[in-house]
Amino acid sequence: MEDIYISETDREDLEKERYALAIGRIGGIAGESGCPAEVQRYFVRMAELVQLADHTWKIVEDGSLRRMNLPELQRLNRELYEDILPEHYGQSYANPDYAVDRLGESIGRQLSFLCAELRGIIPAVFEQNRFDMVIRMELLLEVYQAFVSGTPEEIPQMLYWYVSDYYEPEAQERTAQMVCPEQDFATRIVMDSDLHDLRYLYYYGEYVTDSELRTAMHLNGMPEEKIGLMADTFTEGYRIGFAVGNKDISLKKTVNIRYALGFERMIRRAVQNFDRIGLHPTIYRAGSSIFQGSNVEKNGYFGANPNKQFDYDHREDIALMLDGLLVERRLECQRNAYEKYKEQAAVFGGPAVAEIFGEKPFVPETKPGACRLSDAQQKLSVEYAGRAGLLQNAYIPGEERSFTIIAFPVPDIGEKYEEIFDDIVRINTLDYKLYQGIQQRLIDALDRGSTVRVKGSGGNRTDLTVRLHTLRDPAKETNFENCVADVNIPVGEVFTSPVLAGTEGMLHVTRVFLNGLEYRDLWLLFEDGMVRDYGCANFPTEEENRKYIKDNILFHHDTLPIGEFAIGTNTTAYMTAHRYGIEDKMPILIAEKTGPHFAVGDTCYSHTENVRVYNPDGKEIIAKDNEVSLLRDTDVSKAYFQCHTDITIPYDELGELYALTDGGEKIPIIRDGQFVLDGCGELNRAFTA
Repeated sequence: MEDIYISETDREDLEKERYALAIGRIGGIAGESGCPAEVQRYFVRMAELVQLADHTWKIVEDGSLRRMNLPELQRLNRELYEDILPEHYGQSYANPDYAVDRLGESIGRQLSFLCAELRGIIPAVFEQNRFDMVIRMELLLEVYQAFVSGTPEEIPQMLYWYVSDYYEPEAQERTAQMVCPEQDFATRIVMDSDLHDLRYLYYYGEYVTDSELRTAMHLNGMPEEKIGLMADTFTEGYRIGFAVGNKDISLKKTVNIRYALGFERMIRRAVQNFDRIGLHPTIYRAGSSIFQGSNVEKNGYFGANPNKQFDYDHREDIALMLDGLLVERRLECQRNAYEKYKEQAAVFGGPAVAEIFGEKPFVPETKPGACRLSDAQQKLSVEYAGRAGLLQNAYIPGEERSFTIIAFPVPDIGEKYEEIFDDIVRINTLDYKLYQGIQQRLIDALDRGSTVRVKGSGGNRTDLTVRLHTLRDPAKETNFENCVADVNIPVGEVFTSPVLAGTEGMLHVTRVFLNGLEYRDLWLLFEDGMVRDYGCANFPTEEENRKYIKDNILFHHDTLPIGEFAIGTNTTAYMTAHRYGIEDKMPILIAEKTGPHFAVGDTCYSHTENVRVYNPDGKEIIAKDNEVSLLRDTDVSKAYFQCHTDITIPYDELGELYALTDGGEKIPIIRDGQFVLDGCGELNRAFTA
């Protein structure tokens, strides 16, 4: 690694020298023949990508990018992402199956990873981050030289040390982007650009399609008061989240804003709103490398996904090098990064997320050539996630931070995009006072019960009993939180953390989309609140289906607890989705409000269990723990899973939901998809509107 004690000027001079040497050497690859023909073809293709990036670097550096017209920017944007677009992916070395077929199993996987990692130079070009370009260019040359010198067996170690050596500066850069508002690459685009000149979308370096252009044009055509309504709902939800959680927002100085390209007009207004309450924005790019992780579900700001299958294929590339030593190295680097920025971390308030939905549903293909974590590596991955979560919580305590999430559709949702958008704005701004009162009636009824029974109807095989906590003082305590429009927008739901012992049965949904992935005929069997068996019907074999669930719902854990039971009350959102035929495109943020739902993983109060929380009626919410989360008092490494996945049963698949008292009294809440509890009839109006 380079000497971290050299001056900034000397560091920049060294990086420029390394860059010049690397790009010069890469430029000669096309004229050489030191490798087998197919391998040489691979390196020529990689050299072409780097040379295109170098050309783009110069355009950005000298300001030419800002002088290009829209068609020129579009051509450049497509060139940068062309290799992994679906129509070309079949013959791309980024496609692990193609790489394995052309280069052999072992070498193919390694070089497919290298191809994917090289694509990390695209963000570096636009951010003018020479270091991130240099380390990838040098890795390419190192691997190339291994073939030229006849020592390709050394490549696994080269990849290992690349990740190990550079995880330190990469962790520090990512941490700074999260907690330091001075890292303002995206903020400056949002705040300084002429947002009516759509060329600004191409200044990020993200892939841009008609969807982002149409989104920006749609927002540009909105009256200022509607933009204000959207932004105010977003930022006010964040503020209220602190108030409801009994947390002092005045102690915070930064908020991390996450959004999709095209929403800059709303985001600009949100930045202004946050500024008025003393919060400065941090805005970082969604991960695109081995250091930040890459997945179908994006975390940060992002443009169009050029190919979700590419992200899915490379989500476990860490399998090429993951071992116990690397886990320790990564944790050490993250600890050092948090320590370096501990003052900024202490005043970091948490994320404010503007999600999108409406994209074409993605059903992944299982690629035999893709990297997969071994059983031992899955355990290491689980261990790492747990320890990394605890480490973050040490520097950014959960009981002192909050969040908010809101969602809007994108043009891919269909021909009635503008109409749907307006309806979602309406849903996001429903009268929370109305829902608050109705939900209190639900809570009062549920608090009388010791269990809740949920049964599906028709083809839904759900039959699940949920055990509730015992209220020692029902006049002052409650099990359920009355959730309106704060951290999770829109209204409304009531939710609790169930007791695991006695929570039993089958959860089943005929079709659901979770974290960007489709599941067909998904079922989970619970015993004492823990997942004991599971399956779905996505793939031809039971083995493939179980692996799909373990990888993407259980996140490599052998089992997970039920962390949440909730009843969604937003029948308006449900019927809006039904009216437009977009049930399969609704995000979980809205879908969870359209029926009872269950979350597997951590509780909703993860890391904040000791903060006292009260409903508007003054009662304290006491159901914040379960038997697993309580282990934090004896062995914190076993208390948290760093995941929480909501699974909703829609009203039209719901046969019956009722509370049952210790004395055997049955208190009906929902029957045949309709609310039957006294005082909740208003919720049924949407079904016939």
